[in-house]
Amino acid sequence: MSGSFTDLFPRAAGVLMPLASLPSRHGIGDLGPEAYRFVDWLARAGVTWWQMLPVVPLGPGNSPYASSSAFASEPLYLSLERLADEGLLDRADLAGPRELREGKVRYAQARRFKTPRLARAFGTWRARRRQRAAFERFCAREADWLEPFCVAGGASAEEADLARFLQFQLSRQWDALRTYARDRGVLLMGDAPIFVALDSVDVGARPELFRLDADGDPLVLTGCPPDSMNEDGQLWGHPHYDWAAHRAEGFGWWRARMRRQMELFEALRIDHFIGFRNAWEVPAGAANARDGAWVETPGEELLEAVEDELGGLPLIAEDLGSVTPEVHELRDRFGLPGMRILQWGFGPGSFHAPHAIGPDSVVYPATHDNDTCVGWWRSADPATRRRFRAATGGGGPTVGMDMVRTACATGAHTALFQLQDVLGLGRASRMNTPGTPSGNWAWRVSRRDLSAARARQLHELLDATDRLADR
Repeated sequence: MSGSFTDLFPRAAGVLMPLASLPSRHGIGDLGPEAYRFVDWLARAGVTWWQMLPVVPLGPGNSPYASSSAFASEPLYLSLERLADEGLLDRADLAGPRELREGKVRYAQARRFKTPRLARAFGTWRARRRQRAAFERFCAREADWLEPFCVAGGASAEEADLARFLQFQLSRQWDALRTYARDRGVLLMGDAPIFVALDSVDVGARPELFRLDADGDPLVLTGCPPDSMNEDGQLWGHPHYDWAAHRAEGFGWWRARMRRQMELFEALRIDHFIGFRNAWEVPAGAANARDGAWVETPGEELLEAVEDELGGLPLIAEDLGSVTPEVHELRDRFGLPGMRILQWGFGPGSFHAPHAIGPDSVVYPATHDNDTCVGWWRSADPATRRRFRAATGGGGPTVGMDMVRTACATGAHTALFQLQDVLGLGRASRMNTPGTPSGNWAWRVSRRDLSAARARQLHELLDATDRLADR
């Protein structure tokens, strides 16, 4: 692999949907039969990319952006059906309460249902001593991150063995799905937050790579400065990296992190790309992010190290927020496409406007942090609505697909859109409202929404806008 995202992949389109949002019998989307059905639906629609949110262990509020590990995968994503196919569970183990099959993602109920069954599968596997050679190879290959993750929190030997088994099975199930998708012309795209949580295994295992005091507390915190939407800024609370320590080891931790992501995905969106050029540092103990300061970071050296490790940079830069010319220069120096958000493109002079989006970009009608397009339309002011209608000829109840159509017709290299907007869903289906600690990440699609008619409609659009992938 060599080159950047736009060198490696053709003009195409993709659907953004978290793995957790798939239909499921067990309360949360996983790597089981519905994932394969969704790949088939994407293939019929001519879609190239299935973009997911991070698939790391879920953090507080079920957030995939506050994980205990930047390397491990969430055990809830294991498919009980596939474990039963291997003889590790009985078919009777798969029967669950009806309420797990319908409605929103039910994280707590899914965990209560799946956890004892995953332990049962482990017991059967250990007794039968199946796949031991493959298991041992996996543990040896991934030892640098796997061992700290499995023994974290004072885990017993039994708990550590179970954790290794779950990560091994996640790897096997993931590889099977990725191969199935690739054989049908569908590629998987991931998402990597730039920072990691203070209580993560990553900080616990390598504290010297972070700016901490003698007690392990952060010296400075992450965040972003005040803006028109938040007069106090945003205080995220992650520890900052000790860049001198990363440089001294040749950015080995970052090399390993990106290599691990490429074991899962064909390409990766880098969240908060600005942080590769400069980061907002807030004094420890601050009540908000007002009194922070921008501090330069060694993004050029870091990206050179990642490029050397991977042989290329199949990355998308989330270059939103407090972007400076220096951020754009860093992005362009490595040929990374930036992001454009159509919901922000219908005010005077916006560089997110459809006509202003060029081939060095990836365009979204909205991301997981935005309202759905239907929700956006209902709250838009009259001037924005007028500009939208004038530019697109759309609006009203069809605004979701109007936005998808507009995105596909731009000059952007890749158009990515939330499944909710393809389905024309409203605000109740919003994925995340930044700054709210609960009630997020819970939308789930139903199987009936993934109809053949919708696949045909999308296929015709991608054909008309030259975004059909070769199958």
